[in-house]
Amino acid sequence: MGLTGHTVAQPTAAAAQDNPLFSISPLPLQYPPFDRIRDEHFAPALERGMAEQLAEIQAIVDNPAAPSFDNTLVALERSGRLLSRTTTLLFSLLGVDANPARQQLQRDYAARLAAHRDAVQLNPRLFARVDAVYARRDEAAPNAEARRLVERVRLDMVRAGALLDDTQKARMRALNAELATLSARFNQAVLAEVNDSALVVATAEELAGLSPGEIAAAAEAARQRGLPGRYLITLLNTTIQPAEAALHDRALRERLHRASVARGSRGNAHDTTALLARVMSLRQERAALLGHPDHASQVLEDETARTPQAVQALLRRLTPAAVAAARQEAAALQALIDQEQAARQRPGFALQAWDWSYYAEKLRAARYGFDENQLRPYLEIRQVLERGVFFAAEQLYGLRFRRRTDLPVYHEDVWVYDVFDHDGRLLALFIADLYARPTKRGGAWMNAYVRYNALEGTSPVVANHLNVPKPPAGEPTLLTWDEVNTLFHEFGHALHGMFNTSRYPGLDRVPRDFVEYPSQVNEVWAYWPSVLAHYARHHQSGEPMPAELLAKVSRAKRFNQGYMTTSYLASAVLDQRWHRLRAGEVPAAADVMAFEARVLKEEGLDVPVVPPRYRTPYFSHIMGGYAAGYYAYVWSEVLDADTVAWLMARGGLTRENGDALRARLLSRGGSEDAMDLFRQLVGHEPHIEPLLERRGLVLDPR
Repeated sequence: MGLTGHTVAQPTAAAAQDNPLFSISPLPLQYPPFDRIRDEHFAPALERGMAEQLAEIQAIVDNPAAPSFDNTLVALERSGRLLSRTTTLLFSLLGVDANPARQQLQRDYAARLAAHRDAVQLNPRLFARVDAVYARRDEAAPNAEARRLVERVRLDMVRAGALLDDTQKARMRALNAELATLSARFNQAVLAEVNDSALVVATAEELAGLSPGEIAAAAEAARQRGLPGRYLITLLNTTIQPAEAALHDRALRERLHRASVARGSRGNAHDTTALLARVMSLRQERAALLGHPDHASQVLEDETARTPQAVQALLRRLTPAAVAAARQEAAALQALIDQEQAARQRPGFALQAWDWSYYAEKLRAARYGFDENQLRPYLEIRQVLERGVFFAAEQLYGLRFRRRTDLPVYHEDVWVYDVFDHDGRLLALFIADLYARPTKRGGAWMNAYVRYNALEGTSPVVANHLNVPKPPAGEPTLLTWDEVNTLFHEFGHALHGMFNTSRYPGLDRVPRDFVEYPSQVNEVWAYWPSVLAHYARHHQSGEPMPAELLAKVSRAKRFNQGYMTTSYLASAVLDQRWHRLRAGEVPAAADVMAFEARVLKEEGLDVPVVPPRYRTPYFSHIMGGYAAGYYAYVWSEVLDADTVAWLMARGGLTRENGDALRARLLSRGGSEDAMDLFRQLVGHEPHIEPLLERRGLVLDPR
């Protein structure tokens, strides 16, 4: 069975002997040998990996020598290499190319891997050694970065429950195991539901407004599901679906929107409301066990925001301005609808959520003289990546990129590139996996298959994953402007991974509400005149986008920002309110949607025509690393907008600015305090004004 096989195979002695996961990949930069990895290789590697790391931990705690930085902290940093390699590959593939075999592995091992992490983090003898080094860290650690590692490892162990008594630790283990299992079930249910909710359309005429390529893709999607002669509109995980901006058929837009917002709460096999209620209860209990009033307080203690109150203050400060702007935009859209219906001598209708994207495109065309359809011929996917995203990195950091086709890939749509540093050495390998498919989770993200590790001598192998609909064979992939922006954003994460030079793997993590900051800064180059002119070329003629159209794109940057900000804030507020619930406050499954509605009303975000970007039942972020952390995008954007203003004042896209970004920010990982990195770069505390100016928001001075 190959990498894409769908059968759970039992490992054999021969498979164990020939398991590529047991050894370091011989490919460049330890790039994974995707062509040799089979699904039955994972279980033996997970078993051996856990056993090996426990043996390594035992050797640390049995060491008769007094605890030192090298024999405790460095030894701990070196432990678990096989397990890390295996889990990285398994969970990466679950995100990009899930199949029943891998999903079964996820179900089988979710609780066991959580128990393994607890066996390390809650080991009292290991903590005693770490604590002993921590007590004399000033003389035990050889430098400031080493001291920070000691502090980081001890803090992580305390936050995991190292100071709890045995009874409390037993309960912590049970909580973590159940939460890991529930998270796996939630993510699998969301993927299944987004596929099952695809809309079947009987005729091409109903799809008027979509491009011929999009209609052909809908026909092919239907054919692949055994529906020849029909058309299938597949869904993305966001609430608003891209097709809503183009479909002329209002009834079809409504069907599509209702299918999207009903996901996860329809009472079917993929309903997630009971899972959510249970997860929130368990998270609250775990937070209380660790001495926190709620899960948000537990999480935010280790972020730059520090407290839920600080997050709430920012979100509530922005909400009135965003909602006011969205209501003004809604009034303009309603006026356009009334005008259009009157001209056609048809009865008017009230703007609804499924109308917004469609009429926003019409309004953009009326105000700025262009719509998305005029841009897309100039935004071919590989051109944007290679002549836009890569070009900006070349100009800013001196990087060079070279496509290579000799390395194995897990899917035929994946592209691989060498990344050469300004001095010509191979810095990293970059994987571009940009197309949507039914086996891929929604959204966009960066993933590291191999991380920089000075202790082990490894260099980065990083990937960007998007969900761009794939056109039929032979047709070009023409992006929306939002997809262009996402491509630049995710590559900002890739740069962060490629440039990291922190000596210890334990310091490559930065706070969740800081990690989006550098990637959001990278979005500015999508609009930068020399970059835009370089990649925005007609996919057939090669002619550059007309100067007047380029100018229109720049002038329209604030368009629809009230809607976009309100939609985002609604989800960020929901995330915070779910995770600020205390004992006895978590609603039952039947009341999940009522709780969501009540929160939006209380926070002034109950704007029916502007639904949350993610509603609770398919809000995958809050089942993963963004639990109580979805606010991070706007929190980071304050830093981002301030930094972009700093860049503009220094000349923008220059090697001098790139060197400063790399040296003071992108290469540091978590080796220094995150906010210190920001202040050292721009020279002052964060200012909110650049963010407000960017989004065209005006705050009430009161």
